[in-house]
Amino acid sequence: MTGARRLFMAARMDTPSDSLARLEQTIAARLGASPEESYVAQLHARGLPVIARKLGEEATEAVVAALAGDKEELVGEAADVLFHLLVLLGEKQIPLADVLAELDRREGTSGLAEKAARNT
Repeated sequence: MTGARRLFMAARMDTPSDSLARLEQTIAARLGASPEESYVAQLHARGLPVIARKLGEEATEAVVAALAGDKEELVGEAADVLFHLLVLLGEKQIPLADVLAELDRREGTSGLAEKAARNT
């Protein structure tokens, strides 16, 4: 592959935040859909407690997959966690940009120092 071709292919590749932003948009659009036509709309119709519980279930499944050492299963469960987290954020009308801004704010700060600052 030539350098120009590599550059072209790299320019077309999405960043993880691009994928999450597209998913956030899809979820926002489906929140108003019919529950008969959309899983997101079904969750929305059932309410925040169900959405939160589903996120917890998916997080537990990710932990189990991690402890089992099954990389493929962990990747799938991690995707489920991200999906359901975005559904929860959408339900609470919290933009992904707010979460990413918080991560940016914490960047370069020791995890221990950041945690200590929250506890004061």
